[in-house]
Amino acid sequence: MEATKELKDLLFEELELIVRTTAGLVRKISPQDWEFKPRENMRTIRELVSHLVAIPAVDLLILQENSQDDVRALEATFDQEHDPEVLLDRMQQGLRALRAYMENLSEEDFLHKKTTPFYLPDHGVAQAKWLIEITTHAQHHRGQLFTYLKTLGYEINMFDLY
Repeated sequence: MEATKELKDLLFEELELIVRTTAGLVRKISPQDWEFKPRENMRTIRELVSHLVAIPAVDLLILQENSQDDVRALEATFDQEHDPEVLLDRMQQGLRALRAYMENLSEEDFLHKKTTPFYLPDHGVAQAKWLIEITTHAQHHRGQLFTYLKTLGYEINMFDLY
């Protein structure tokens, strides 16, 4: 049991780092750069930030087996918000809700209970794996944001990620 709690704590420590460093990156974005898109087939910074900050809340809905309509409706609320501080606050709220959900799971449920996302109806995923996937999902998009800002010439470096 102690090892499972330690695993959860380590993953949430990493998610908290991702949230904190995402906030630092988002606060550096100049108003004129929010519509920057590196290529036509990529997201704008605004779209990327909206997606990134929504990950804790949206992925929680998905792992709780909510419908595609419910998930899309929540994503739309993030897409409609343009105040960076509100978005960052909502990311924190999503992280708190995700943590509360995971901490309320028994060790058995955390390690073995499988839930099925709407987009893979025949593929159940254990709650522990969901937490790993949420962490890597957020980290991936934070890395994209870092690259977008580097491309625009922002003064950022690896220390902005730690």
